[in-house]
Amino acid sequence: MDKLLNDVLDAHGGLENWSKVTKVTAMVSLHGPFWEARGWPDVYMSQTVVLDPHHEHITFAPFTATDRMSVLDVWPERVKITDLRGNVIEERANPRASFPAPFEPAITPWNAIQVAYFTSAAVWNYLTAPFVFARPDVVAHEIAPWIEGEETWRRLAVTFPEAIANHNPDQVFYYDDTFMLRRMDYSPDVTGKPPVAHYAYDHKSFDGFVFPTRRLVHLHDPEGVADHGFAPIAIDVTSVKLD
Repeated sequence: MDKLLNDVLDAHGGLENWSKVTKVTAMVSLHGPFWEARGWPDVYMSQTVVLDPHHEHITFAPFTATDRMSVLDVWPERVKITDLRGNVIEERANPRASFPAPFEPAITPWNAIQVAYFTSAAVWNYLTAPFVFARPDVVAHEIAPWIEGEETWRRLAVTFPEAIANHNPDQVFYYDDTFMLRRMDYSPDVTGKPPVAHYAYDHKSFDGFVFPTRRLVHLHDPEGVADHGFAPIAIDVTSVKLD
């Protein structure tokens, strides 16, 4: 295993401890102009998120109505919108293929299935990192460091397999000298592959594991410098419980 990845895993609670976790429950809100442009301005306020930490299964509730929830399962990919008793209201297999193209950030609308797929795949990866990097089908290795202001952040280049629904296969994760995540770069396929610089803040420990509790999504220029003046998406995590 890459030495930097090993140190990051230890700093976040340890891979052996993570292997014993069977369920993660988080209270999460996602907001910002991105959601309004998709036609769903408040859809992700005050969500209860429940996920399987080892297989890509994640639910959000309430989703689009107080008595509904979304469910993502992967391999094969399928999104369902159900009532709270599990009765299916709407579902789609291979939801990634349904996204409209070309994508215009300010005006392209998405339907509920598309919103659920994009967010569910993203948040499952956010809440399982860095432990998902240790899967045998994921490749992670240290690359050249990055200077951010007066700090130097070490970086992991991570390649995800097709079996993991994610923004895109090749991503980069930045860590400070305490091995905490400070930034991640990716280019979501379904939004036209923009150069995203996603920053992580306010790390807290929950049940022995560390999670960022504030995230801001920006764009970066060709040199990698982020535009901190605009954040289309913000993510707040108020609590995490691990079973």
